[in-house]
Amino acid sequence: MVIDSLPFMVGGHRWDIRYYPNGRTSENADYVSIYLHLLDEDVAEFKVLYEFSFVDQRQMQDSAHIRGVQPTNFSDNHRCWGYPNFAKRDALEKSNHLNDDCFTIRCDLTIASTVDLFIKVPTSCIQHHISDLLQSEEEADVTFKIGDDTFVAHRCVLAARSTVFRAELFGPMKEGTIGGIIHIEDMEGNVFKALLSFIYTDSLPKMAIDTLEDEREDQEVLWLQHLLEAADRYDLERLKVLCEEKLCQHIDVGSVTTILTLAEQHNCSVLKEVCFQFLKTPANLKKIVAVDGLEDITRTCPSLLKMLIAKLVCL
Repeated sequence: MVIDSLPFMVGGHRWDIRYYPNGRTSENADYVSIYLHLLDEDVAEFKVLYEFSFVDQRQMQDSAHIRGVQPTNFSDNHRCWGYPNFAKRDALEKSNHLNDDCFTIRCDLTIASTVDLFIKVPTSCIQHHISDLLQSEEEADVTFKIGDDTFVAHRCVLAARSTVFRAELFGPMKEGTIGGIIHIEDMEGNVFKALLSFIYTDSLPKMAIDTLEDEREDQEVLWLQHLLEAADRYDLERLKVLCEEKLCQHIDVGSVTTILTLAEQHNCSVLKEVCFQFLKTPANLKKIVAVDGLEDITRTCPSLLKMLIAKLVCL
């Protein structure tokens, strides 16, 4: 069985994508096969750089990666090339790529020129280099003090990443900071360390494991909440959203009311809606009410309780 996509034009040639849900041959029966097919006839041989990927596999879609693949010769005699073992069928069915029995495949292709074949652009190393700058502490020019912990960093990097740091280090708030120590209140050292790591790497750091395995999840949830608060405090929107995404995975009967209150206080609309969806399930709501789980919301954020009641009424 083969499923053909609609034809499309790239590089002056007509193409389609051929998908074999049960593999192209009996040897590939446990896999899905996918091929790039040249529809034009009577064409001379030419080289093509192509790559198939799922739409969320961004690391496979940058120009440096595409240029790094081996060029393939398409011609009148060889008009179909691809991957007989593109993905194991049972693995695909269990993966996040499948949504409502559908998935989306992206095909990046270019007609290879001499430049494409001989000049390979290296992958960007800027994130690695800037991260090394933090680790080495070379030319660090600002010091932060949090309790007994001391951290050093680079003013220009902090100012470039955070409008709050920019105002603190270069704006009207900068008096007294040059050559001195900036004291950070209401924040734990491990949270500020993670904040700095994000500023230099643009990725969510892993929590340092310093607790027993059965306590690890509770500690991670608490750490993510504090890190989200810090991200909001220093106007780091990407870090804030990364924390939201992680917290969505930790919503349960014991944590939902705390996370919901946090989402309301820091304007995390998506995280708040996920909490509401969890609470709208009768079994979950019954367990929370049984342990007086809504008492904190009633006391600290009565408006949230009104929102929840409104949503329950609409069921």
